[in-house]
Amino acid sequence: MQDRRWEEGYCLPPLISGILIRRYKRFLADVRLDTGERVTAHCPNSGSMKGCAVEGERVWLSVSDNPKRKYAHTWELIKVPDTFIGINTMVPNRLVKQGIEQGLIRELSGYDTVTSEVKTSAHTRLDLMLSKKDGQRCYVEIKNCTLVERGVAMFPDAVTTRGQKHLEELQHLVSQGHEGVIFYLIQRTDAMVFKPADGIDSAYGEKLRQAVENGVKVVTRDTRIDTRQIRIGRPIPVDLS
Repeated sequence: MQDRRWEEGYCLPPLISGILIRRYKRFLADVRLDTGERVTAHCPNSGSMKGCAVEGERVWLSVSDNPKRKYAHTWELIKVPDTFIGINTMVPNRLVKQGIEQGLIRELSGYDTVTSEVKTSAHTRLDLMLSKKDGQRCYVEIKNCTLVERGVAMFPDAVTTRGQKHLEELQHLVSQGHEGVIFYLIQRTDAMVFKPADGIDSAYGEKLRQAVENGVKVVTRDTRIDTRQIRIGRPIPVDLS
């Protein structure tokens, strides 16, 4: 059965709000609910969350009724200070795939099938493979971007050797005659331009520029977020200078 939450963007489940006390051990966050109760929530984001795990800011949690879960609450959103930020790293892949299938991303339109989690080499999987009936393929790797400073969206927010390998793999596929795309989905609403985070991972920035020189395309979108829904937003200019 189709999950109706994904028919038009990602429809969030009912949320409760509170104030972030701290995020720790990567996957845990303590929150003081508006009721005064203190809860520990699952944090569905393994990254550094630089700039979006700000203690004292308002957050929104979903609540599961699954009795087998150790933590019933899941951290979904934070607002810092004037923008919502989507926390769940499982959202971008499904949101981008849906956007492609619905023709919302013009740079990736015209393909007949969209396949997720495609193994492209012995040790590498990429997020999507787009195919045409004539055999043409486009490989897409999707990155969740939540770091924005003074209107500049940046990726990564921590050193990522895995991300560097994805760029190398996309270059290799382009050299074989396929299309290769690195897609940055910015899960917030305040970005004006996208740049690689050279101050955090200079090697990634170098590899991104090299990949573009060798034919890999960069696609960006921000998101429209409120406490009910996360949707694909507008293209964000890319600055690789």
